[in-house]
Amino acid sequence: MRTLQNVSRRNFLKSIGLASGGLVIACSFPTSSVAKDILTNTSTFKPNLFVQLMPNGDLILIAARSEMGQGVRTSLTSVITDEMEADWQRVTIKQATGDAKFGNQNTDGSRSIRTMLEPMRQMGATARAMLISAAAQKWHVPEKECFALNHFIHHKPSAKKIAFGDLVDKAATLEIPKKAPLKDPKDFKYIGKGLPSKDVLDYAQGKVKYGMDIRLPNMKFAAIARCPVTFGTVKSYNSEAAMQVPGVLNVIEIPKIARPFGPLGGVVVIASNTWAAFLGKELLEIKWNYGKNRAYDSDAYMKLLTEHSQNDALVVLDKGSVSTAFSEADKVIESTYQLPHLVHAPMEVPNATADFKGSTCVIYAPLQDPQTARKEVAVGLGIKESKVTVNVTFLGGGFGRKSKPDFAVEAAIISKKINSPVQVVWTREDDIKHSYYHSVSAQYLKGAVDSKGNVTGWLHRSSFPSIASTFVKGKNYGASFEYDMGLINLAYAIENVRCENGQAKAQVRIGWLRSVSNIFHAFASNVFADELAVLSKKDPLKFRLKMIGADRIIPSNSPYKMDTKRLKNVLTIVAKNANWGKSLPKGHGMGLAVHYSFYTYVASVVEVSVMKGKLKVHNIHTALDCGRVINTDTVLSQFEGSAVFGLSLSYYGKITAKEGAIEQSNFDDYRMLRMPDMPNINVEIVKSDAVSTGVGEPGVPVIAPALINAIYQATGKRYKKLPLADFDLV
Repeated sequence: MRTLQNVSRRNFLKSIGLASGGLVIACSFPTSSVAKDILTNTSTFKPNLFVQLMPNGDLILIAARSEMGQGVRTSLTSVITDEMEADWQRVTIKQATGDAKFGNQNTDGSRSIRTMLEPMRQMGATARAMLISAAAQKWHVPEKECFALNHFIHHKPSAKKIAFGDLVDKAATLEIPKKAPLKDPKDFKYIGKGLPSKDVLDYAQGKVKYGMDIRLPNMKFAAIARCPVTFGTVKSYNSEAAMQVPGVLNVIEIPKIARPFGPLGGVVVIASNTWAAFLGKELLEIKWNYGKNRAYDSDAYMKLLTEHSQNDALVVLDKGSVSTAFSEADKVIESTYQLPHLVHAPMEVPNATADFKGSTCVIYAPLQDPQTARKEVAVGLGIKESKVTVNVTFLGGGFGRKSKPDFAVEAAIISKKINSPVQVVWTREDDIKHSYYHSVSAQYLKGAVDSKGNVTGWLHRSSFPSIASTFVKGKNYGASFEYDMGLINLAYAIENVRCENGQAKAQVRIGWLRSVSNIFHAFASNVFADELAVLSKKDPLKFRLKMIGADRIIPSNSPYKMDTKRLKNVLTIVAKNANWGKSLPKGHGMGLAVHYSFYTYVASVVEVSVMKGKLKVHNIHTALDCGRVINTDTVLSQFEGSAVFGLSLSYYGKITAKEGAIEQSNFDDYRMLRMPDMPNINVEIVKSDAVSTGVGEPGVPVIAPALINAIYQATGKRYKKLPLADFDLV
C-alpha cells in the first residue's frame, strides 16, 4: 500500500532544495522484495517525487530520474500535472540530488515509466483531492459538487471557482486522503499525447547545464593517464616535460580501487584549464605494470568463445528432447554467430566536478545513478555517505555508461588530494579505451525441421563474459537476468528447446549498454529464424508467425508475462506498413525481426539495396507495443534514435584488444552513422491500455538482424558476424 504525507517543515524543504512555504506532498512506499535482476529491480521506495504548490499558484515538481535526452523529466512530471488538473505552463521542474529518500534513481533498464507511473498519478490525484476538499470547506459545500480544472477548483452549482494558489493555506492543514480517486483515462490532457519537452527552449538557447558547464571558485582541471591495459598500475613516472606546459600546476598519482565502480587509477595532471591538462598528460613518461591482462587478444578470445559455444555447456533451459528432435528431423541446420565488444560513446564524455572540504564532498556530474555515485564517493574518500552531496546535471547521452560512477570517484579523490575543487574531464580516447564494455559473444544455434517445414527442435548455446563478472570475482558464466534477455524467454511454440551458456572469463570491465544481452541474443535468434524459413522454403513473415504459434501467455518469474498475441500483432502491423512482399528491383531486399525486451513488443522491417558491393538502407519500419503511452513524442524519438543506434552498431560497432590494450580510440575508428546514410524511419505505436513498459532500449535489438535478413534477400549472402564494415559493405 502506498502512503502519502503532507510535508511542510522548513528544514525539510531546505534539505531538498525547495523554497519554504506552500503545500508539499511526498510519496513513499513500503519495503518491497528486491528483485534478483539488477537491471529491472525497483528496490525499496522512500519519498519519491515531491509536489510543491506555492501561494502564487506556481507548481514545483521534483524529477528524481536523470535527463539525458529521453524526456523523463517531462514525462514523469506531466503525469502529476495531468492527475492534479494543473496548468502545465505553471510547472517548474527541479532535479533531485542523489539520495535514498527519492527512491530508486537509477535511470537505466527502461524502467522509469514502468515503475513510477502509478505513484506519480497517485501524487497528482492526492493533491487534487486535497485542493477540492479545501475549496469545499471554504465554500461550505459538499466535495462532490466540486471539481478541478486547469489550476482552479470549480463549484458546479454556483459556477464559482478559486485558484489553486489561493487554497494552499487551507489545504496544508488537511489530512492526506488514504487513496484519492484517479482520473478516467478518457479525461487525460497530457498522458498519451505528444507533449514537447519542458527543457526544449533551454536546450535551444544553450541554458541547460551539463557536467562540463560547472564552474566553482578556485576550481582546477584534471586529466588522467590510465594504463593502456585494463587493471594495470603505475610503476613509475616522470612529469618534468608535463610541468613545462603553461597552465599545468601539479602532477599526482591516484590509486586503483578494486571495486566494481572504482577508478582504474593512474597519473593525474592538474592544470588551470582543460587544454593544459590534456597537453600535459600527453607529455608524461610512465612505466606501467601491465599485469596478467597484457595477454588479452580479442581474436584469440573470440576463437575460445566460439569453441565453448560448439561444445556442451551449462544448461539453463531444457524442454522436451532436442536430441530426439534432431535424430528424427527431416532437415537439420546449424549456425554460429559472432559479435564483438561495443562501447557507449555518448557525445558528452565522462566528467565530474568535486569539491572536498573538511569531511564533506559535493559532486556535480552527469550521472544515471546518483545514489550509487554517492555511496562510491563516500567509500573512496573514507567518509560517511551522509557527508556526500551529489548534484545531477543534464547528461549529453548515457546509454548505460553514466550509471557507472568511476569518473565521479576520481574527481572526489583528486579534490581531497589537492585540497581544491576540481573538474575531471575524459577525452574521447579515454572514453573508448577505458570503458565498461558491452559483452562480446559467440552463439551456436541448431534447428530441426520436419517434412512439413515445422520446427521441432531448437538448441541455442550462448557464450559471453557476464556483467556479473564486474561484481563477482571469478564469475565465468552469465547471470539469470542475461538469460532472460532473449535466450530462455523464447516466444516460439517449439516442443523441444534447449538453451545453454558457455563459460567465458571477462578480460575487461563488462557493463550494460543500451538493451544489454538482448542485442546479441536477438541477433542470433532472428537471423537463425530467417535461415530456418529459407530451409523450409517459406515466407519469413508467415514462417515467423507460425513459429510463434497460438495466442498464449508465457509464464515468467516477473510480474510481466509475455503475450504472444501482442508479439504477433506488432509483426503483422510492421509488415503491413512496410508493404511486405512487394515487388523489389534486383539487388534490393527486405528483412524482418521481432523481439520482446524490457516487457515491450517490437518488430522492424528493414529495406536495403546492395549495388556493386555497397549497402544502402532505404527504409526502416518499426511497430511497438509498450502498453499505455505517456508521451508519444518521446516514444517516437526513442525508436527513431534506436534505429540510428542499431545501424551504427551494425555498420561499425567493434572494440578489439591487442596485447591487452583497446585498439579503437575515437570516432575515426569507432564510427557512427552519418547524415547521408540515414534511411527513412517510420514508427507506429500500437494503442494499448496495458501496463506501461520500457521504450529507451527495446528498439535496438531488432535492427541488426532485420538488416542482415534484408541483405540476404538482396544478395543471397548471409552475414553472421558484425560489424559490416569488416566486409567492406559500408
